[in-house]
Amino acid sequence: MTSKQLVYAALDGQSTPRVPTGPLGVHYCARLAGYTLRQYTTDAAALAESVIIYYERFRPDAVWLSADTWVSAEAMGASVGATDDQQPFGGLGQPLVQTAADIDRIPTPDVGSQGRYPLMLEALERIVRALGNDVFIVACCDQFPFSLASALMGINEIMVRVTEDPAFVAALMQRCAEFQIAYATALAQGGADMISGGDSPAGLIGPRFYAQLVQPAERRVVADIKKHTGKPVSLHICGKATPLLPAMAATGAEFLELDQAVDIGEACRTLGPEIGIWGNLDPVRLLSQGTPQSVRAGARTVLTEIKRAGHRRFILSSGCTLAVETPAANLEAFFAEASGMAA
Repeated sequence: MTSKQLVYAALDGQSTPRVPTGPLGVHYCARLAGYTLRQYTTDAAALAESVIIYYERFRPDAVWLSADTWVSAEAMGASVGATDDQQPFGGLGQPLVQTAADIDRIPTPDVGSQGRYPLMLEALERIVRALGNDVFIVACCDQFPFSLASALMGINEIMVRVTEDPAFVAALMQRCAEFQIAYATALAQGGADMISGGDSPAGLIGPRFYAQLVQPAERRVVADIKKHTGKPVSLHICGKATPLLPAMAATGAEFLELDQAVDIGEACRTLGPEIGIWGNLDPVRLLSQGTPQSVRAGARTVLTEIKRAGHRRFILSSGCTLAVETPAANLEAFFAEASGMAA
């Protein structure tokens, strides 16, 4: 089996000769390839080459196309940048959206011209050309609507509006959804095998507000992405998302990306066999700060829990993006442990 076939088999719940792997290699790839983060996030050739070098060094079954969490916010008009060459991009200046009139001023999405959308599509084209026949390519369509709305408003302001003016938040999320769907569609047409998106701020509002306000928007977006692309969709919420798992599964996303704060055995029992799990080794305390021996032990623990639960729809991964300081020896140990474990 090629790596692409292996991941697709896991998606379908089929028995596989070994557990597929897909750590969230993003800025780590830039460090490995010798590029600054500014080069990685502003140069399509540098981004693509970084991913390709990472693949050639470690041979994961899945690679990721992602620059940072501000690609769509920038496309919508937010001021985005970095304070130095080794810092990831973030929001600069005043929030883009403060009033209803600000929502109306956001243009309609045009992935061929806005912000870094063209850059990301060029990087994807390069990665697909180099790896697409054999490797499963996950493209991040940036953020789900609540996370993107948080970037446009500021995290403090949107948390206030969730309780005081949920209709305003819903209207902004609808605008955000248009951009996410347009970007996801372009990524799928560009050759991505799966579309991934994060909604981590949603983990801060609790199960009640998540179910009432955020999950319906996620569900609509997932349905539209799948309708327009036919590609599987993955949803990531950082932190201890355990109370949200049933509602996350009900979004229609085929995979949930779970970080290290979620007990993997409990997640299997909660989600059941139909929902795929992508995770969930600690990217900092284990993969970056641990030893090859502790990494192998940690991977073995997760894989043992997965096997005990009989969960076949599983990709072994970091719980979130790899730290740029992650030692190569620790990643080698990660992949070596996975290669010796039958699914």
